[in-house]
Amino acid sequence: MDFELTEEQRAIQDTVRQFVDERVLPNAVENDQNHHLDLGVIDGMAELGLLGIVLPEEYGGSGLDYVSEALVCEELERGENAFRTLMSVHVGLNSLSLLHYGTEEQKQRYLVPQAKGEKLGCFGLTEPGAGSDVAAMRSTAVANGSRYILNGQKTWISFADVADHVLVFAKTDPDLAHKGISAFMIERGWPGVTSRDIPGKLGAWAGSTGELFFQNVEVPAENRVGEEGEGFKIAMHSLDQGRFTVAAGALGVIRACLEKSVAYSRERETFGQEIGKYQFVQDMIAEMVLGYETSKLLVMQAAFMKDQGVRNTRETSLAKWHATEEAFKAANLAIQVHGAYGFAAEYGIERYFRNARAPILYEGTTQIHKMMQAEHALGYRELNGPGGELSPLVSWARTPTTV
Repeated sequence: MDFELTEEQRAIQDTVRQFVDERVLPNAVENDQNHHLDLGVIDGMAELGLLGIVLPEEYGGSGLDYVSEALVCEELERGENAFRTLMSVHVGLNSLSLLHYGTEEQKQRYLVPQAKGEKLGCFGLTEPGAGSDVAAMRSTAVANGSRYILNGQKTWISFADVADHVLVFAKTDPDLAHKGISAFMIERGWPGVTSRDIPGKLGAWAGSTGELFFQNVEVPAENRVGEEGEGFKIAMHSLDQGRFTVAAGALGVIRACLEKSVAYSRERETFGQEIGKYQFVQDMIAEMVLGYETSKLLVMQAAFMKDQGVRNTRETSLAKWHATEEAFKAANLAIQVHGAYGFAAEYGIERYFRNARAPILYEGTTQIHKMMQAEHALGYRELNGPGGELSPLVSWARTPTTV
């Protein structure tokens, strides 16, 4: 067992850490308060090769491993949630799905410019009446000769107003529930495709979250990703990739809150001593330490399995569930440590608190992940494919499949 990072992994970690310190954090509070997405930072991410980090070099990517991706996502969300979110939707949900299921023509047309950061991609699955219940989606794609006619609406789509390409899911056979869902690559500039930003959000103010509308959009048949009816399988594969980056990003929130709380506890004095000397403050610091360490181990376990090419739905689910809950907990504790200053926008702590709430909801709510883990343990579901294998470190006995 080797916990040491390679020189290449250390180098990418240091590079992105410096990038966040110099390009993200100095303007993070201002951009958040002004609801401003800094496109210049995204250009910088593209220049560093981050928008194609785990994609093969033959398709314009950087060809790095998933441990490196986890380290990058941690550093990005230490700075600002919006830029880790871009890694989730552009790389995890969209590009990696194209890599796995796309045709060579689709890869050359869409994946290559996305990997190079020349075009941005997003992911259109959630609808007003279909979140956790994917089969309830109402968007349809009706075959019409060499085209499909797409109609429907998607909501809570990160970068809906900014992305060039959208991986959209719609029903090609509404009578087959989840087995009737298919996937398509859509260009946002096509006739009939419109988008709008969602105002009044609790957090993610410096990001882009919106809705997509499709009105009689003519989609060439060659833009269907995978076979008809494979959409649900593709979506679940996509979520495995996106959830991993969400979990890794949550580490950045925990670490930022921990580092800021430690610094403040050493600087702030009450009754003649540093507040870090008080056991109640130490208790909060200790909780953040535990949250960070346990979350990081779960994320790196999933990264190890991904780098080995092993199915990791269960392990990624665990990491996403635990890390996002711990991030919100750490942000809450950090506000408590900072007192009234934690409540003030200028200190940036409340920004982490607001931004840490949404990841508990998207890409599988905590309750969905609890259900997945319990059903896997009980033998009702095989998250990692036939046999329901567990990670190499796990030795508890799993109940054989009975249902």
